[in-house]
Amino acid sequence: MIFESFHWMFLLLLPIVAFLYASVGHGGASGYLALMAIFSFEESMMKQTALTLNLFVAGIAFIHYFRGGYFSPRLFIWFALGSIPAAFIGGAISLDPNVYKRILGVLLIVSVLRMFFTLKETEQVPVQPRIAYALLLGAVIGLFSGLIGIGGGIILTPVLVLLQWARMKEAAAVSALFIWVNSAAGLAGQWQSGATFEPNSLILVVLALVGGIFGGYYGARRFSHKTLTYFLMFVLLLASVKLLLV
Repeated sequence: MIFESFHWMFLLLLPIVAFLYASVGHGGASGYLALMAIFSFEESMMKQTALTLNLFVAGIAFIHYFRGGYFSPRLFIWFALGSIPAAFIGGAISLDPNVYKRILGVLLIVSVLRMFFTLKETEQVPVQPRIAYALLLGAVIGLFSGLIGIGGGIILTPVLVLLQWARMKEAAAVSALFIWVNSAAGLAGQWQSGATFEPNSLILVVLALVGGIFGGYYGARRFSHKTLTYFLMFVLLLASVKLLLV
């Protein structure tokens, strides 16, 4: 049975994480990696699984935010042009498992900080970033995205908000598509380096997609993110402690 390959609690929590992340315009890779770390998945399958789920959930989140009128193509394009080749390179690089865990643990703490900053939304009118800054920042985020197996939204979103380049929902819309292109580039790099897709991962895609559909809809159209933010901060802190200390 396919369900015997995964712990039942993991299967229950996966669509919940997808729902929560999609509600804030993210694909959920850091959350999936947190769950896989908690349930002791092999490092060899963590990156490609997280990026695969990211493709579906971030895509759904982007559709909802795009329909809500929050997407800025001009803001997105320069970050994406810098990130896509860097994410491809990062996806082709293999890390020592101990280094992988430490870097991932630190990035999950970054995720917690990102969630904290979404609790307040700036009222100031956003300004367009310089093209050179957007290209450089996109390349740095893209490299880490492919290297670790995330889409990069946990870094991009707070940068856009804190530097007053976008309001929260505009940042969510840009990040959702940014995550999608980075995940695709990272997966391409992994496949070129020999990674393969596990057939049993299809059930994970279905569960994450269900959570993402509802999360994207409610996040873009229905409610605030405050309660969801506190829950995600707890989950990510739990996983980061395990990765950094165990």
